[in-house]
Amino acid sequence: MNTRRFDLLIFDWDGTLMDSTGAIAESIQLACADLGLRVPQTDEARQIIGLGLAEALQTLLPDLTPSDYPRLVERYRHHFLGQDHTLPLFAGVAETIASLHAADYWLAVATGKSRKGLERAFDQSGLRKFFHASRCADEGYSKPHPGMVLELMDCCGVDAERTLMIGDTSHDLQMAINAGVASVGVAYGAHSVASLQACQPLYIAEDFKGLVAWLDNNA
Repeated sequence: MNTRRFDLLIFDWDGTLMDSTGAIAESIQLACADLGLRVPQTDEARQIIGLGLAEALQTLLPDLTPSDYPRLVERYRHHFLGQDHTLPLFAGVAETIASLHAADYWLAVATGKSRKGLERAFDQSGLRKFFHASRCADEGYSKPHPGMVLELMDCCGVDAERTLMIGDTSHDLQMAINAGVASVGVAYGAHSVASLQACQPLYIAEDFKGLVAWLDNNA
């Protein structure tokens, strides 16, 4: 008898699999400083992590002249690309993703990264071979629109009730709600436990080890 609850596990990338939220927030702050703009507090910068880059900057700096957004994006990428090759996966991620793949789960990524950014992260992490599909913010709608999850379900041929979204931000969990799928939050990334709890996930893991334990017993 198949007691497995989910067939498709969709992971966010930054702050869920890779320890990159600090670098993202710092790059946003440095980009703002470069252009003489108000430098957001770290908590402000972390709050927009998970959105597509354009949506994130527009949310953070709604009064910025539209013609200045490309300059801000360029400065952000300058600072982030200078360090993204050094960013580590959270401890246990590589082994866990390999184990889930070996257990015949469908594995996917839904991320606010660009396609170029995710491809670079796949190469650097060595995880590309374990994921069956991925969707990025520059290929369609940004989170929390359900588009990425719906496309991944369609690609993998898995129904909503057999799909689980795993992420570190309320944007991830709200995307899951909008797509009609269950979610699990992780509290070691960008958003607070309270922010995650507001989206009523099945579980909130305090660390990656806790996530693994929950998946072992519940997925």
